[in-house]
Amino acid sequence: MVYTTLREIPSVETYCNLRISVGLSAKSRSAAAIGLPNSLFAVQILYHHPLTSLANSDSVMPGLSPESVGMGRVIGDGGLFYQVVDIAVLPAHQGKGLGKMILKEIRAWITANVPPTGYISLIAQGRAKDLYAQYGFIETAMNNGAAMVRLVKE
Repeated sequence: MVYTTLREIPSVETYCNLRISVGLSAKSRSAAAIGLPNSLFAVQILYHHPLTSLANSDSVMPGLSPESVGMGRVIGDGGLFYQVVDIAVLPAHQGKGLGKMILKEIRAWITANVPPTGYISLIAQGRAKDLYAQYGFIETAMNNGAAMVRLVKE
């Protein structure tokens, strides 16, 4: 299978479809249209459909557009605080190292763009914490507090 990275914000449609396909919460298209352009960094994983006549071929089928099968973004204020969000890989493409491809791109962007005092956070669900640990993220324990979130419903 042929995969490449694309350092580009996904379209609203791609973003919303990827989130739903991997079991993340749905986001409205209007919210995505506002939020996505404010990304500090985004990467997509593109799947290039191989020639069907050649088993295990790295040749790309002509005429077929590559399909976005994964994504990841960095959001924040650009100086102090950053958050890694929207890490997603379509189920049919999981287990092929694509999450690692996404995080390598994010790590490269962080290394080049985040000042030494920048604070980078993410919320890991399930086994994803094991993947993030490979890229320098550590679990945090709150001494006298708790991580909190407030959800706004439309």
